[in-house]
Amino acid sequence: MNPLLGSDEEEESSSSRITRQAFSYVGHTLLALIAWMGLMAIGYILNPRGVPQMAILAVSFFVPLLVGLVINRILQNDLAPAVWIMGMIWILIVALWILDMPTGPNACLECGATEKIVRTFFSIPQPSGLIDNDGPFLGTWPAAALFGYGIGAKFGLSKKKIED
Repeated sequence: MNPLLGSDEEEESSSSRITRQAFSYVGHTLLALIAWMGLMAIGYILNPRGVPQMAILAVSFFVPLLVGLVINRILQNDLAPAVWIMGMIWILIVALWILDMPTGPNACLECGATEKIVRTFFSIPQPSGLIDNDGPFLGTWPAAALFGYGIGAKFGLSKKKIED
């Protein structure tokens, strides 16, 4: 038996495993975002008035959490809980974009960095005016969906899978 052939087979197996893991991670990320987009579509269709942004944030977190729990209860994928990392990357990218925006009248005039972020992402005490006041929709709620999915997926893993 040629020892070089054995290492080639291991290399192919390793590269195919990495490819499978990458597709799995992207698939779980897309599932989390599809769950959130479905939630937003339902909200758009129903068009409820006066729903607080914090309630939408909570629903944006808990619906993907339940989806992640159910999906990973069935699939038992170790990478699904890592979807929260994509949420962190997303919120950091949007935060950097917001921090690079100039301020002016009706656009967070004389805001510091922290105030820009808080007012844009959470509209506290009032929206910043940056990115057309869509900060929660573009930054906070999708990130919350990814965080929720990752946590739900972690709860969905069986104890035997967690110990391995």
